[in-house]
Parts: sequence; structure tokens; C-alpha cells
Amino acid sequence: MTKLLSMNRRNFLQTSAAAALAGAAPGLLSSRALAQSALTVGFIYVGPKDDYGYNQAHAEGAAAVKALPGVTVVEEENVPETVDVQKTMESMINLDGAALLFPTSFGYFDPHMLAMAAKYPDTQFRHCGGLWQEGKHPANTGSYFGYIFQGQYLNGIAAGHATKSKKIGFVAAKPIPQVLQNINAFLLGARTVDPTIACQVIFTGEWSLAVKEAEATNALVDQGADVITCHVDSPKVVVETAAGRGAFVCGYHANQSPLAPEKYLTGAEWAWGNVYSDFVKKAQAGEKLGNFVRGGLKDGFVKMSALGPGVSEAGRKAFEATHTEMMKGGFSVFKGPLKDNKGGTVVTADKSYAEDAIELESMNYLLEGVVGSTA
Repeated sequence: MTKLLSMNRRNFLQTSAAAALAGAAPGLLSSRALAQSALTVGFIYVGPKDDYGYNQAHAEGAAAVKALPGVTVVEEENVPETVDVQKTMESMINLDGAALLFPTSFGYFDPHMLAMAAKYPDTQFRHCGGLWQEGKHPANTGSYFGYIFQGQYLNGIAAGHATKSKKIGFVAAKPIPQVLQNINAFLLGARTVDPTIACQVIFTGEWSLAVKEAEATNALVDQGADVITCHVDSPKVVVETAAGRGAFVCGYHANQSPLAPEKYLTGAEWAWGNVYSDFVKKAQAGEKLGNFVRGGLKDGFVKMSALGPGVSEAGRKAFEATHTEMMKGGFSVFKGPLKDNKGGTVVTADKSYAEDAIELESMNYLLEGVVGSTA
């Protein structure tokens, strides 16, 4: 069952009636436990739910939760990474009785989610990303994320078989570890096909900035890149711009193949429905929710878009063979020797990282073969 309010939640608590409710609710709600079959779950998105990207992937996960028995889902989209998200969380708790909240955007965590977690210790909060730390953050908070760089590695294999120029391009928002993982994995996948392939990356500086994303995509194509992927909130602009210039594209976050059916090779997608459903089922059963939850392809956290018509037979075979190995578990995308693009050794010859290596969450380098610039 889904309960969507037509009014703006962020304005609700500003009314006197809501303020009275907010004052009374903590005492009324303090005895509420997660160990109940009926559960209200809140999802908060920084952008629109149909953005063909980050927010749509989470909304698709929320849709899977709606199908579970005894669950009410409340949602709000287009919530900025400001105090507005605190107001949204507070109204979901006090107005809707939400006992489990998923504020999905990176910037919601600190200080916003942490402030609400301290104020409402009986409510569980789980954040998408790698920011939660044991011993530092409240026990009623946690993080979840997936090893989607595995998907970008597979994107790279498809790209490596499709490129004629031996130049592939990446439009990225910010140089944080998760983004750097994806860029590096994309190159490594392509270099399994041809070790001379180079990757040009342009950082826009923002998660969602359509003008800069279009400019970056055009600049990459102008520099010779004939396969493009990205890590921004909504890949829609990148996909449509690249395809319009005649380049192949690899998707990210969700399935963008309808935007460029002939040029879409494949894409790294989130499978949040599995992750959210697991959280909710545990909450309904009264089980402890994990504070640090991770998984990859084999765990059902990540999936791949279907291969498009631009993938050659050789590319299809290479893609499927590697995908099969990844599904067995223990596959190492990052294995030495590897140097960064400044010439320093970052992974020695005797070392490799399996998909569950925590060290990858602090990756702060671009590999040799990646050239980065700012839009």
C-alpha cells in the first residue's frame, strides 16, 4: 500500500497543528517497535523519481517494497540536501508513523540524517553510501551500498570491443572514492580487450547539472571518444547527447536503453529492490538491521542492462564469460601491478582486491591511462 500526501511535508510542521502533533508525538511513538508486521517505510529522493538515473533506481526499489504485505510506503521527491530533508524526515515520523527511513541522497547524511537519528532514537535510518562509521555514528543509523564498479568493469569490456578510436570517455560529477572506482573499473574492463585503450574523464563538479553534462559529453566526443559512460545523478543528458553525436553509450544507475536503443551497449544498474526488501523483512520480523551492508552482482545488489545491438559477437562472449565469473564471487577487478596516472604504484603485483575489499571505499586515485579534467 502506498500513501502519498498531496501537501508538501516540509511545510506541514510549520503549521500550529503540526507543531502540536510534533510536541506530542515523541511520547506517543516511543513505544513503537519495528517488531511488528505492519510497518511504514519512508523514501526520500533528491530529484525526480523518473530521472532515468539515481533517483529512479531507488524509486524502483521502493516499488518492490510496496508489494510486500503489511508495508506502507511514503515517498517525497525533489528534496534538497538542506534542512528541508530534516523537515521531510520529521513529518514522515510524526505524521505518517514511519519507523524506517531511507534518505537516499549522498548529502542527506551529515548533518541532516544524523540530527534526526539523535532526536528520534526509536526510528531506524539507513543511508545509501559509505559514510557510516562504527563507534562514531548512532546505532540506529547505518549505510548500504553496492559494488557497482563490477558493472562498470563489464561496461568497459563492452566498450573495449566497440571502440574504434581506442578512446573511451567518462562524464563524472565529483572525484569521491565511489566515482573513482567506477572510472578505474571502466578503463580496466576495456583494457582486457586492448591494453592501449585510454579513458578521458571530465568532472562537472555537480551531481546534476545538465548543461555541463552536455558540454562534457560533446567535448569527449570532440576529443575522439567513441564510447561514453558516466557517474552523475541522471545519465539521460549524457546518453542522449552521446548517441546524438554517433557515439556508443554504457548506462549507469538504471536502464537507459529506451533513450538510445541503437547505441546503448549495456549498463550498470542498481537492484535496490532486493536490498530494500531485505531490510524491510528483517524490520517486520524484529531482527537487527545491519549497520554496514554491502554486496555486488552475486549478492543481487547490482545487475546489468541487456546487451544492445551494437555489441559484437566477440564482445558478447567476453562480457558473458566475465559476468559468469563475477557471479561466482571473489572476482578481483583491481589486481596488481597497477599504477596511478601520476606514475606511482597503487597496487603491488602481489595484491588484488576482491569485490568485498573495504580498502576500495577510500580509493583516491585515477589509474594510469585515465586523463582527468574539469568542465
